[in-house]
Amino acid sequence: MSENLLDAAQGRTASVVDLAQQLVRVPSRGGIDDYGPVLDILETWLTRYRLPHRRLHSPDGDLVALVVEIEGGRPGPWWTLDACLDTAPFGDESAWSFPPTSGDIEQDWLLGRGSADSKLAAATFVHIAADVHARAHELSGGLAVLLDVDEHTGHFGGALAYLADPDIPRPEGVMIGYPGLDEVVVGGRGLWRAHVRVHGDSGHSGSSRPTVGAMSRAARLIRTLDDTNLPAPADGDPFPLPPKLTVTAGHGGEGFSLVPDLCTLNIDIRLTPAFGADDARTLVHDAVTALDRDHPTRHPTETDIIAIWPPFQLGPGQEPGAALLRAAKEAGLDPRPKTAGPSNIGNLLAGHGIAATAGFGVPYVGLHGIDERAHLTGLPKVYAVYHQTVLDLLRPV
Repeated sequence: MSENLLDAAQGRTASVVDLAQQLVRVPSRGGIDDYGPVLDILETWLTRYRLPHRRLHSPDGDLVALVVEIEGGRPGPWWTLDACLDTAPFGDESAWSFPPTSGDIEQDWLLGRGSADSKLAAATFVHIAADVHARAHELSGGLAVLLDVDEHTGHFGGALAYLADPDIPRPEGVMIGYPGLDEVVVGGRGLWRAHVRVHGDSGHSGSSRPTVGAMSRAARLIRTLDDTNLPAPADGDPFPLPPKLTVTAGHGGEGFSLVPDLCTLNIDIRLTPAFGADDARTLVHDAVTALDRDHPTRHPTETDIIAIWPPFQLGPGQEPGAALLRAAKEAGLDPRPKTAGPSNIGNLLAGHGIAATAGFGVPYVGLHGIDERAHLTGLPKVYAVYHQTVLDLLRPV
């Protein structure tokens, strides 16, 4: 990596931090706050730097994202930097050591909700877009910056609107600005999620007539699912994680006197290349069939599949992961490629055939928890790494 890029990153740091502070000080909790004010801040900044940008909306007309598009002077593939501007809720504000919308800096930590996930990344990426815009005529393809405000809701409306827009070139790959300096996330387990509606006999809890309520039948199903052995990774399997099944919620019953006739379970199964969506569906189907056979009731158990995301993992040398790891090494950093247990937007993109990385950024504490903060000492190198990666990907062949 050239010292010019590192020097340029040092020169950009104060501006990046100032913009990130402005963003953190505007609450933008997913599904709670109005996203207009936080996007107004970025639109003002983008207009000042004359960067082409526009808002994206869901099919229902909801504001879900802001996209910046920088077209190179020569044909070639497009690449995308992605960061969310909506945040997790504050939780118990009395437990925080500082206001959740602080935006202050203490001992090189940027304080407040969204500082780590992912307003500092958003501020970094738009500055990189400005750098690329200044020399776009030299480059091939194009760079988009997607700033999502429908990520923490779980709807991923910004990414979906971006992919559905016929006027936006389909990216070859996406780099998502989740924080963490020690790893470049190049893969993740997928997911299979379903609501399972377990029926039972309704009645009075004090009745002399025996009843098998939905809660009792649901408990049997949970026990069966918990006792299921899922396959471990085989020796030499490049995907390092096993599948995982969790019953994450159960809803049924009311008060004390009524035996409930319905209990709805949320089933979350994390997928791997060796245990995919068909395996998850078969597993739950077999468990439900056994429940209805061995403990019958008037209504069969019903399964509604809510979401399916495939697992993903970039191969060695596959872009954009290879370029990001290479640039990090040239900057004197040594992050390791990681396949993550939780799913992320990378899984959504993988379902559309788009390669993604899902994490490399500054160190952080308290992501989604109390006292969220991001450490700024490593920001210049993180900036330079992403800048170098983008230039490498856009370099004319």
